[in-house]
Amino acid sequence: MLLGSNLDFSGILHARIGAATGQEQKELYYNNPEGNSRMSKVRVAGFGVSLDGFSAGIEQSLYAPIGKRGMEIFQWFFHTKTYCSMHGRGGGTIGDVDDQFAHRARENFGAFILGRNMFGPVRGSWPDNSWKGWWGDNPPFHAPVFILTHHEREPLVMEDGTTFYFVTGGIEEALALAKKVAGDKDIKIGGGVSTVRQFLQAGLIDSLHLASVPVLLGQGERLFDGVDLRALGFCITERKFSEYATHLTLEKV
Repeated sequence: MLLGSNLDFSGILHARIGAATGQEQKELYYNNPEGNSRMSKVRVAGFGVSLDGFSAGIEQSLYAPIGKRGMEIFQWFFHTKTYCSMHGRGGGTIGDVDDQFAHRARENFGAFILGRNMFGPVRGSWPDNSWKGWWGDNPPFHAPVFILTHHEREPLVMEDGTTFYFVTGGIEEALALAKKVAGDKDIKIGGGVSTVRQFLQAGLIDSLHLASVPVLLGQGERLFDGVDLRALGFCITERKFSEYATHLTLEKV
């Protein structure tokens, strides 16, 4: 398939999914099994890890989206121009190691996959459609986002290109749907911790960027419990340091 026709197919499919119900999402995948000719990379990027191996604190809540003290593992990110521009503010460090990795953690993604807890603190069946994520009316994704959940919900259309789709068929179905709309761009596994771990254990991640920070959380969710990165074929391909973090890129070789 030529690249041009591939992009045309992706655009049409994207538009169809934008108007799809939850059942129609599944039909779009199973009726188009071949998908795009170019395989997108599946990446984890900008993922903080404490010195003692935690990527989230305990007791996630409305006021602690990453759990207690979880925000400490993202201090490397908050001072960057990339972060400030995401929130409509000026300032921030430009072009230093942290800002370079922050920028890379946001570029060239055509679809995102998030766990239910990453989308919000609501548990169990959806009581209503009032919860629309942590990010307000204009989330920072600007692309389709597939939410892993056990409870069905109709797609949620937000501003500036973000639509949340709620996938009940597990990580494989979510990844298949994401590949249909990503085109020649990559797919980001945005968390939380258990979601990244599931994708790693299934051998579905191609690249990880981890920001190892000099913080001891003591308790929370460990990223690598039950994960053997070496056995999965990962090697460290890049390592850079800043005042706030050691940035490690791991890729399958």
